[in-house]
Amino acid sequence: MILRAHHATLRVRDVPEARARWSRLHGLSGGEDDEERALLRCAYEDYCLELVTGAGPPGLEHVAYELGAGVALGDVAARLDQHRVSHDRVEVPWRGPGVRLQDPDGNAIVLIERVVSEDRRPAVARFTDDLPGYHPRRLQHFNYLTADTPRLARFYQDVLGLAVSDWIGDGAVWMHADRDHHIVAFLDKGYSHVHHIAFELTDWGEMRVALDHLAQHRRPLAWGPGRHTMAQNLFAYCRMSEEQLFVELFCDMEQLEPDHEPRSFADDPHGSNAWGILPPRSYFRFDEASVQAEVAQLEALQGLRTGG
Repeated sequence: MILRAHHATLRVRDVPEARARWSRLHGLSGGEDDEERALLRCAYEDYCLELVTGAGPPGLEHVAYELGAGVALGDVAARLDQHRVSHDRVEVPWRGPGVRLQDPDGNAIVLIERVVSEDRRPAVARFTDDLPGYHPRRLQHFNYLTADTPRLARFYQDVLGLAVSDWIGDGAVWMHADRDHHIVAFLDKGYSHVHHIAFELTDWGEMRVALDHLAQHRRPLAWGPGRHTMAQNLFAYCRMSEEQLFVELFCDMEQLEPDHEPRSFADDPHGSNAWGILPPRSYFRFDEASVQAEVAQLEALQGLRTGG
């Protein structure tokens, strides 16, 4: 039913400030914007990130998925009714109607119909006066923390038609819509919160450019670079504390075979990172003390001071 990720909508305190910050740090270029909303894109898509003001603290408002070819909103509504999932029709900026629902953790989801671009040439065949030299290839997946991973896996499988790619232990699951190893993942950390949105880069060379770029803009990495064992992708994570989430930059994700069967990986350091380095404890926390400890490298410094 779902084809791919379309966009993430973030609540922000100040749209012009957030638009400038996301553009500067992550190479996103501008679409339509005003004081209340900004639409940003990676390359030639209509947009991948929507920044809005509104009720509630800064953070994730919803994620949106594009439906597969031939799947209409009426089909979606009928499927949701069959599973007794509440939903509403909404208007999606620059895309028209969509269907809005919530998963069992209360994470908001918007589903929109597929729109085929009039210009189907690859990016390298086009000319531009707008795209920056460094920019991600696309927004590709979302990752959430939860207190009940199996329940969410069942919902996304039964209601939204995703398939399980892999498990780490019993508390972490990755799910796919097509050949990409995953489009969404859930990790049991005892509470519900978005963890990260992920932008795909072309290769390791572009990863190096991106990480140097972040460093020069005083945005240190929280974890990485490394290589996830089961999805195989190279990764690096930086915290966007203003919106209480992380951004993952990645490349070289595993492409699944048509007959892929879910695998189980051990819940140990190697299961998370083939290169063996685990994230700091602050990686799964969003309180101010964790943010400051991460920036100041307090865990590493305390370990050095105590000989740990």
